[in-house]
Amino acid sequence: MVRLFASFLLLCLAACSGGDSDIADVAIIGEGDIRAEGLRLSVPQQYLRAATADGLVRYETQGDIVPALAERWIVTDGGMSYIFRLRDVDLTGGEALSAEDVRDEMNAAIAALDGTSLGHDLDVIDEIRAMTGRVIEIRLKHPMPAFLQLLAQPELALRQNGKLPGPMEAQADGDEAILQPVPPELRGFPAIEDWAETVRPVSARLLGAEAAIAAFQEGEFDLVLDGQITSLPLADLGPLSTGTIRLEPVTGLFGLRVLNDEGLLKGPLEREALAMAINRSTLMEGFNLDGWQSSTRLVPGDNPVGPDGAPLAERWAGLTMEQRISEARSRIAAWRDGDGNGEANLRILLPDGPGAESIFSSLARDMAAIGVALVPVDAREDADLVLIDRVARYPDRRWFLNQFNCTTRSGICSPEADTLVEEALETRDNAAREAVMRDAEETLLAENIYIPLGAPVRWSLVRGGFTAFVANATGRHDLFAMSQRPM
Repeated sequence: MVRLFASFLLLCLAACSGGDSDIADVAIIGEGDIRAEGLRLSVPQQYLRAATADGLVRYETQGDIVPALAERWIVTDGGMSYIFRLRDVDLTGGEALSAEDVRDEMNAAIAALDGTSLGHDLDVIDEIRAMTGRVIEIRLKHPMPAFLQLLAQPELALRQNGKLPGPMEAQADGDEAILQPVPPELRGFPAIEDWAETVRPVSARLLGAEAAIAAFQEGEFDLVLDGQITSLPLADLGPLSTGTIRLEPVTGLFGLRVLNDEGLLKGPLEREALAMAINRSTLMEGFNLDGWQSSTRLVPGDNPVGPDGAPLAERWAGLTMEQRISEARSRIAAWRDGDGNGEANLRILLPDGPGAESIFSSLARDMAAIGVALVPVDAREDADLVLIDRVARYPDRRWFLNQFNCTTRSGICSPEADTLVEEALETRDNAAREAVMRDAEETLLAENIYIPLGAPVRWSLVRGGFTAFVANATGRHDLFAMSQRPM
């Protein structure tokens, strides 16, 4: 019945207009195919996977962790052991979901993610054990306060080859999906009287930023998700802006990744000169952003990272901006007089959009002040630097460090830092482990393979009366929650 209804909706979608209370219309800024196949998922594909499959736990609309396939859990052995009791869920065909099923599929997902940054995050898992028919234990190599957030990643949602019902069922085609809520009794929950009257389908569609904003203005969508700084200037809706644009308090990486160690980028001192010269206090002047947090560090300053639990100081805190520029200019001049042969040009890849143009202008001005010319390019293979704009999957220093692991092959890297991160995995003492992780961060900073700028920016457009959206620190939003009919 669910499949028939979803198929019917897909056929008649063209007749559905935005703002219709019988369907929630959601645009996700992005491109490509929304269908979530495999485990290498884009952000829009993560939305679809999270909506159509459950892991042991999941994120809810406010960014909190709630039970999913696991109805409850306990944490024992000083945070080293997580024991989950599964809901009584039947697979398609009547066979009950077992702890062995969960163990086997989770182990397969972890193996398939090997060599990715998420795979390195999952290295904290020591063993997954099926204890009884409905009880599973996950043992860690060391305690990890943010482990449930890691466990809630869409890539760890279980599908059992399509036999395990998730929160929603999707009919997806290209850049569009129609999602129908699955009745609670089919997911191991008690049946709810008149449940079908309280929910509605969700239409999720991928669009470019400009098209999504224009369609929102025309009333075609209730919600636009995953706006970034590069497209923020497009979201100036005039009188509609008040209460419509929602900025999210996310954390993550927003900065320049060094792609090669050639020419001016050969040495860490010259790479540091580039980082020193950027005036982060003026970088976002053209965006009218209140409270944007700039940073010169890899891990955000509001994340307690010092040995005393206090935030570490920003880099070059003892120097004025003028002194930083003077030092950077001297280093570039010395390089030019030595190996540089007079050339101090760097090719930079930025996303499309007016926000990127503003950022490029600011960076180009700062680089020109130290004798470096920035040249925009259109392809990664032609670039020396690329803008990284990524929201952290979970609030832990490990996530930040694993983004630069050498096996991800995303730019120049530090084998020494990777070794320290691996050492920390085997260090059970919390204080000692934190010290090793601080050393890994300092090693990456000293290599200057990444030039931090500050926090990522995420924004959404929300139509008045659409209450299922809640801005939160994860930047994640539950499409299943969008299916609740307005009261």
